[in-house]
Amino acid sequence: MNPVGQPLQLKVNYKRLGVFAVIGLVLFVLFQILPSTASETLEQQNTKVISKEQALSAAETFAQDTLHLQIDKNKDAVITYQSSSDLFGYLSREKLLEKYNKTYEKNYPYDVFRVRLATQGENSSASVDVHMNSSKVVAFSVTPRYSKYAAAMAEPNKELRESKLKIVEGDLSLQDKQQLAEPWLQQMGYNAGKLEVSTGRSGTGLVYTDPAQSIGSSMLQIKFTFEDGAIHSFQPAFSVPESHMAYVSQQTSLAKWLTMLGYGLLTFVLGVLAIVYSALTRHHTSFKRGIFLSVFYFAVATFSSYNLLPVYKAEGLSGFGLSLALVFQTFFNMVMAALLYFSLVGGDGLWRKRGLNAWARAKEPGYGSYVLHSMFTGYLWAFILMGVQSVIYIVLDKSIHSWSTTDATQSPYNMLYPWLLPIMAWMAGISEEAVYRLFGIPMMKKLVKNTFLACLIPTLIWAFGHTLYPIFPVYTRPIELTVIGLLFSFIFLKHGYIAAMFSHVVFDSVLMSFSLFALGDVPDILAGIVTIVMPAIVGYVVYLYNRKKYPTETKKEPYVMTPHPEGLQ
Repeated sequence: MNPVGQPLQLKVNYKRLGVFAVIGLVLFVLFQILPSTASETLEQQNTKVISKEQALSAAETFAQDTLHLQIDKNKDAVITYQSSSDLFGYLSREKLLEKYNKTYEKNYPYDVFRVRLATQGENSSASVDVHMNSSKVVAFSVTPRYSKYAAAMAEPNKELRESKLKIVEGDLSLQDKQQLAEPWLQQMGYNAGKLEVSTGRSGTGLVYTDPAQSIGSSMLQIKFTFEDGAIHSFQPAFSVPESHMAYVSQQTSLAKWLTMLGYGLLTFVLGVLAIVYSALTRHHTSFKRGIFLSVFYFAVATFSSYNLLPVYKAEGLSGFGLSLALVFQTFFNMVMAALLYFSLVGGDGLWRKRGLNAWARAKEPGYGSYVLHSMFTGYLWAFILMGVQSVIYIVLDKSIHSWSTTDATQSPYNMLYPWLLPIMAWMAGISEEAVYRLFGIPMMKKLVKNTFLACLIPTLIWAFGHTLYPIFPVYTRPIELTVIGLLFSFIFLKHGYIAAMFSHVVFDSVLMSFSLFALGDVPDILAGIVTIVMPAIVGYVVYLYNRKKYPTETKKEPYVMTPHPEGLQ
């Protein structure tokens, strides 16, 4: 980090850093990429995924030929990726994923394309679940125009819900339900004689169990639900043990509290303090500085919200409800952009008041070369961080037996433009390094008078913001990100905000690019490659622009700079 007023320099031992970067890349490839050594939770399917157009075709054929429904071609179908995260999580936790994939996945997938079709007549819609590799239809539901089933399922009280569902079913007896279900069992390839009825006479719905097909404590169940005396849905799936569901519920509740109090409340406090110190240090900074990055953040965040439109539609939002959800998300993005802006201004002011230049300005001598070297440094540190993360995963897997599950709401399959997913890496790199490093560290230093604690406290706040990720136990990610965050803090203190930002962006970009590689389509693979090299392009463009605008920069010696000896003192 440079003293204020001195030419911008960046002292980096690229040879030593490069060696560690190579080691980091090797560890990343070995433990997170190669199928033979990667953990079960990091494996990618090798079978090619069908297109959404193929899923739509299979669903339409099934709806017309098997369900005998008339499809309303005037209304667009909604096609989304859906995942049984509870089943996947149980299999992941018990190390049964590989066995399940070999034995049952072809007939009972935990991941499907769900196609919701608008229909004519008494039925307003039909949802058909299609296997993502084989195009096989594995489940369906038919929803009348004025469905009472959905309203009954929304009842939070279990006893009231069961009572309402019995009314929705139309007073069907258990024998009546079996008579309605048996033709469908035959149609879908099941032998009713080998199945056991698990539903009691007073229970709702109808559940068959196949005792011959089980894995761990999970057993195959074929579920039927009913509405107005007819079948509402058919869903074969493996059960999830109650003990696992209770554990996930308890962990999720804890994660919500950690997110609200440990992250949300404390980040809000940081935001208020950022406003205060933006005013108090206004003579050392400029209120123009954070405008571009804040506007860029808001634009990317708003587009990212729009990119998740299929998720909103899959949840049944449309018309006014959908508009209201998008307006609320836009308002939230605006608040976060404001937090970023005041963190940039307040953080810059706090450092410059101490006589240190943590965030270089474009007009300062050597800015172009400084950004270029910051970009190189960012890449090397990102590769190191990827290796560190891989080691953390292995240690946590062996020590606390951490495991992960799926989250359909964040999948690129559920985005309008999957190839634009990695732009979120720029959001994270710009905003999180500004809030928790550029502003958070000097702010905490004023309170605790200790550099390590000044780095640790905002890092913990940042880490708690990731507890709602589908990784368990919920303290897994805070442990991982506390280590990663302290390394980001070290990068920041040694090289400044721009290098820390580049390292964060590259780190996230590489990880997100593999989500695009997994899609298997050429455009997505190319987008993933572009994603990885985009920080290099940005850094080099900034360098060329400043060399052209400030030609005297090319006459200087290459910038090699030492951090200020006083550090945070």
